[in-house]
Amino acid sequence: MKSTVHWGVAHGLPTLFLRRAAARGDLQAQLIRVGSMGSEERVFDLIEDIRSRGPLYRSGIGQVATSHAAVRQVLTSDDFRSGLPTDEGMLGRIGRWASPTTLHPVQPPSLLVTEPPDHTRYRKLVTRVFTMRAVERLRERTEEIAADLLDALEPRATSPVDLVESYCAQLPVTVIAEILGVPDAERGKVLDFGSAAAPSLDLGLGLARYRSVSQALARFDAWLGDHLEHLRREPGDNLLSQLVAAREDGQGLDETELKATAGLVLAAGFETTVNLLGNGIALLHEHPSERARVVEDPSLWTNVVEEALRLDPPVLLTGRMALRDTEVAGQSVRAGSMVTAILGAANRDPEVFDDPVRFDVGRANAREHIAFSAGRHHCLGAQLARMEGEVGLRAIWDRYPDLRLEPGARRRETRILRGYERLPATLRP
Repeated sequence: MKSTVHWGVAHGLPTLFLRRAAARGDLQAQLIRVGSMGSEERVFDLIEDIRSRGPLYRSGIGQVATSHAAVRQVLTSDDFRSGLPTDEGMLGRIGRWASPTTLHPVQPPSLLVTEPPDHTRYRKLVTRVFTMRAVERLRERTEEIAADLLDALEPRATSPVDLVESYCAQLPVTVIAEILGVPDAERGKVLDFGSAAAPSLDLGLGLARYRSVSQALARFDAWLGDHLEHLRREPGDNLLSQLVAAREDGQGLDETELKATAGLVLAAGFETTVNLLGNGIALLHEHPSERARVVEDPSLWTNVVEEALRLDPPVLLTGRMALRDTEVAGQSVRAGSMVTAILGAANRDPEVFDDPVRFDVGRANAREHIAFSAGRHHCLGAQLARMEGEVGLRAIWDRYPDLRLEPGARRRETRILRGYERLPATLRP
């Protein structure tokens, strides 16, 4: 009963409201519904329609920031916090009563929705594994993993293979698993958990999908508990063992915080890169002249990653709630209002990026994108994703310069995460 009540509060009622609002022409409601149904061709058309209404569009649901300046303000200002308005009032109390006790990425104590001082404490414990210096130490091992994965694909190089399943997902999950002490035999489970639970970030899930996502989160919660217990008995030289040790010494996280933080670190370590690699491969395939520029000047690979992040970001949008009455782009935002910050719109702002819909591997200011968010909730795995994206994209195109994408590519049916679920390709056509 509780799970059905929770679905009703978190998804059922919002779905009904969104359906009606979309039918009345509300652009934000239409964007949410189109995004959740995987209708890629309409997503950016709707975003541009919203942008044409100004840097802050007021809908029947809330407000939507589209300009680079407005999005950055919402993400960095102390006038806003993470979380949803349904956290408050009667619906919030009902939702908390019915909420599952297992991990959930958009419920406390997840880093995604906590604020200082707890957020500062959690992040400080895990940031060291994601610093630029720490990530660069992993570059050589990442290159070895990419080469091994491509070697494994060689016998099938003349037949279609799904690059998401066989490469884009395998590269980052192998790297983060080694960092966090996940045994080889368990990595497939981590990938399965991630794929099944990804829609948990979205609003408006159907009851059947909500239940399947909840079951995946429960399985991940149980697996993570077992894995942490194993690390208590047999600690290794990895981040999770260090977090467990801090917990045992009474200096770190309590059990719930430990599981939430460990789970998010696992997700941060590969979820963004899976999407980045798939999106980047597709963009380079669609633009052979840009690919030729990189062949001629390999120093551009770093910028290829930034331009792919800008034009087709792994995370399309995020949300913030106003803590107090404030202003964004000269418009009033009332306390308690929800503002959706569309990262994909900010990254195509013509005030910041010349010819913003063009894929340009030499774009001088490509790194000014906000694909990794900004402020205290800036993506924990940003540096790792950048390095893995550069290594992974360069490795596959160096090995298979004639790679050809085949019919049957399919986007993930998620509103917030943006990437491919399937990306069929023939490596040696």
